[in-house]
Amino acid sequence: MAVPNAAGDLDPVALEESLISTWQEEDTFGQQVNSRKDGKPFIFLEGPPTANGKPGIHHVVARTYKDLVCRWKAMEGHFVERKGGWDTHGLPVEIEVQKRLDLMSNEAIEAFGMAEFNEECRNSVWTYEQAWREMTERMAFWVDLDDPYVTLHNDYVESCWWALKQMFDKDLLFRGHKVLPYCPQTGTSYSSHEVALGYKEVVEPSVYVKFKLVDDDASVLAWTTTPWTLPGNVGLAVGPDVTYVRVRIDQPAGENWEGRGGANVGEEVILAKDLFKEVIRHHATILEEFPGSDLVGKAYEPLFPGAVERGDSQTAWTVLEADWVTTTDGTGVVHTAVMYGEDDYNLGMEVGLPAQHTVGMDGAFLSGTHSELDGRYVKECDDTIMDILMKSNLLYREKEYAHEYPHCWRTDHPLLYYAMDSWFVRMTAVKERLLEFNDQVEWAPDWVGEGRFGEWLRNVKDWAISRERYWGTPLPVWRSASGEMKCVGSIAELQEEVAKANAAGHNNPDCPDDVDLHRPIVDDYVLVTDSGEVMHREPFVMDCWFDSGCASFAQWHHPFDDPEKFKNNFPIDYICEGVDQTRGWFYTLLAVSTTVFDSICYKRCLSLGLILDAEGKKMSKSKGNIVDPWDHFNREGADATRWYMVTAGAPWNPLKFDPNGVRETYAKMFLTLWNCYKFHADYAALDNFDPEASDCPVESRPSLDRWILSKLNSVATDYHSQFEGWDFHKACRDLEEFVVNDLSNWYVRRSRRRLWDEADNADKLACQHTLHDVLTMLCRLIAPVSPFMVDVIHRNLTGESVHLADWPTPQHQDAELESRMQLVRNLAEAGRKVRVDNDHRQRLPCQTGWLVGAKGIDEFYPILAEEINVLDLQTENDLDRFQRIEVAPNRKTLGRKCRQDLPKVMTALSEADPEALWDDIQNGRCVIAGFELEPVDVEVKRVEREGFAAMTAEDSDVTLVLDMTVTDDLLSMGLAREIIRRVQQKRKELDLDVDATISLNVWLDEGNPELLGSDWDHIVSEVRAKDAVLDQGGQAPVDANSFDVDDYGIHFLVNNQ
Repeated sequence: MAVPNAAGDLDPVALEESLISTWQEEDTFGQQVNSRKDGKPFIFLEGPPTANGKPGIHHVVARTYKDLVCRWKAMEGHFVERKGGWDTHGLPVEIEVQKRLDLMSNEAIEAFGMAEFNEECRNSVWTYEQAWREMTERMAFWVDLDDPYVTLHNDYVESCWWALKQMFDKDLLFRGHKVLPYCPQTGTSYSSHEVALGYKEVVEPSVYVKFKLVDDDASVLAWTTTPWTLPGNVGLAVGPDVTYVRVRIDQPAGENWEGRGGANVGEEVILAKDLFKEVIRHHATILEEFPGSDLVGKAYEPLFPGAVERGDSQTAWTVLEADWVTTTDGTGVVHTAVMYGEDDYNLGMEVGLPAQHTVGMDGAFLSGTHSELDGRYVKECDDTIMDILMKSNLLYREKEYAHEYPHCWRTDHPLLYYAMDSWFVRMTAVKERLLEFNDQVEWAPDWVGEGRFGEWLRNVKDWAISRERYWGTPLPVWRSASGEMKCVGSIAELQEEVAKANAAGHNNPDCPDDVDLHRPIVDDYVLVTDSGEVMHREPFVMDCWFDSGCASFAQWHHPFDDPEKFKNNFPIDYICEGVDQTRGWFYTLLAVSTTVFDSICYKRCLSLGLILDAEGKKMSKSKGNIVDPWDHFNREGADATRWYMVTAGAPWNPLKFDPNGVRETYAKMFLTLWNCYKFHADYAALDNFDPEASDCPVESRPSLDRWILSKLNSVATDYHSQFEGWDFHKACRDLEEFVVNDLSNWYVRRSRRRLWDEADNADKLACQHTLHDVLTMLCRLIAPVSPFMVDVIHRNLTGESVHLADWPTPQHQDAELESRMQLVRNLAEAGRKVRVDNDHRQRLPCQTGWLVGAKGIDEFYPILAEEINVLDLQTENDLDRFQRIEVAPNRKTLGRKCRQDLPKVMTALSEADPEALWDDIQNGRCVIAGFELEPVDVEVKRVEREGFAAMTAEDSDVTLVLDMTVTDDLLSMGLAREIIRRVQQKRKELDLDVDATISLNVWLDEGNPELLGSDWDHIVSEVRAKDAVLDQGGQAPVDANSFDVDDYGIHFLVNNQ
């Protein structure tokens, strides 16, 4: 340590940018990590962002909480490595490249060249890497971006292959179907992200279709908005607890019937009772009511015989039970085409319906579906299908239906929901382990783990991990025509299999040690089964969520590199992302670790709320409410931005980002802290104060010093507990309250005069030591949240970066002292309120004040006397000395007692002496106008005597009484204090050094109280005026500063000397 330099003024942007350079030159981040290498590891896993998109304000929020925890744990002594990561595969990358190159179909991509397309994707992923680095650096998110894990790197891909091989060997990887939005024109299935790009409002025909029951005269009525799926119908779903009715058509349809369809008189149909009136357009009679369970198992005739082969299905063309069937629309009966709807497919797999397409990948009906449909594009066949149904009397009604329907963002054609070949991880097989591991995670908030995430796991489905894409981790499964499969788990294994195929006579490309594990290179390798049958790679890439789900081990190239590295970094101690990752990264990390390692993946997870605009609306470019974090970095600074984000609310609650809140945070928290630091540093520099050059034990310091230290240590104890409980917002709010109200508004304000004395003394030394101790500890507490300004302060006070310092250990706590000081502060507040209530200016002194009922605070009387501006503060035991009683009539009781004589009694009461009257009433000797008055006949209250005012301090039984009498001497003192305040403010505006002297001229208008000589001398001394002139009643120059006190003008001029 050494004597600190003067602080200077705060420029947060310049301070932060300069400090970034210092950190880089010193490698402060590296020093922090390496200085703790012998500590217990704390493992953090960075959720990898995609660098082909710009970073936004929501990334700043997430990275603040990531950085906060890692810095805190490092200061606690943990070894906290922070490896960066980049998510470089997947849909956003492909979309960006397709748009830029105008490649709007798979054919177009393949004509361009898959290798060339993937090279464009590889380059595209780094489009905004520099923007990410700059934001990361500017907000002080300390993470290693020089040696990050990158999901496109061969080492990473190889680890993903190894993980898939583990799943394959455990029979957890299998081939099936998944219903996906599909565009026949581009030959591509789409993710939910792409689907969201192309919704349109359309009006299309919907149909009510009659399915004729076998061995029954009735038909079951079902509704669909996609007539093209009807040839693929193989089942009808009903709700087992829904009430259905059988109705008979009694009369032909009326003249108002519109469109195709109809029913014959006497025909019977079945539908949900709740929808009967809405659906049926004939006069009809309800014949029977029954639950849906009575319909289950009934067979019906196929709408399009021969379109789908029954095979060995026992359930095809029967009524099936499904608890997801509702009566909100339709008929309460759901037409089921296994290959063209997710619910349809799941139900079909559950009950054994035939899974057979009637539509080809080109969007046209397959041959054999129906002679009028074969080979035609399905969306052009609605009319034909309705005509076919009409001919067979199977169409009850057609109705135009307006709804939002997804369209291809590339071609603008409607998408088809289509069962695609897909690869799955059998998550249902490890469901119980998922739930068991989830119970071991410390979730913040805890209800995410039990609620949102837990519910997802309790209803877990098999994970469709393959995508019909080009840019991604290729699925390392080779398959023969007969269905034999082989999963490759490493480059070495691929080389071995390629060599085996070459030996069998196949001419494969070279497979070097650094072979690029991407398409189309891996597609070109032909492998062979043990029997010599040719195997081709399954033409899929992996869901990019699988990539990021492997991050816990793939970042270390496990198991191919040093296995100890992974062993020492697994499971993860802490991850943090937005709540939208509940079914994303949070899930895939756990899914992969469970299936590969049969282990928990992470011990703690902080799930962050969404970030909204100040009005609680979602941010979007179209609304123009996007917040650019750089606007705040370059104005209030990253410290204030980060602190605002943390204090604005619980991490898991939606954050309504208000730019004004950042400005308020800067002014309230950081300017205040800087001014406290400046007060200490500037005087310490003047006095050559070196904290190591003198000894000043805490126990020997004045009570005010011991109180602020105790108060800070108490706050620090709670702060740490709140950090451990994820209540960062509460911790930082409490610390801000300490800085603003305890340190600045009380301690520093009460201690200013202690440092003004130019001579050294014990009290001044104690104050400097205390400020040094408090500011140093504050810096360490604030550092994890807002790391810039506190590092500058800590370096100046200690010579060391705060980020290399230890997390503070609370000590010097004295609860009894804190309690006594709180009483003093409450009394001071009571004094201010008394003055306001009695219209008595704060700077106009009172001659005397009394504390009634006070004990143990005598040592604080000088402080309290100054706070409440009382010249003489005394202790008093008898509150009655300052009070008198008022006796008022109780009109209710006296009215009943005195009736028409009430006016006489009230007049007598108003004229009587209250003290004597109350004494007579209490002793039963008060008779007025012939009526004996009792205590119930009057209302008695105690009020202050003339010239006194009183108030009881909050949370205490201590009462403050003030003498409100005003004298000429007091008016002179009050005027002097008003002048001192204005002159000191002027010194501040002129940016004068604390020890600079001035020349002062003061003019008092007529009507002001006389300013006594002693008070004028006090003014001259307080404002450090070397030359001073007072003119009472003279004319001030026009350039003088002016203000009023009690409606009389005061004017002054200040000049620097």
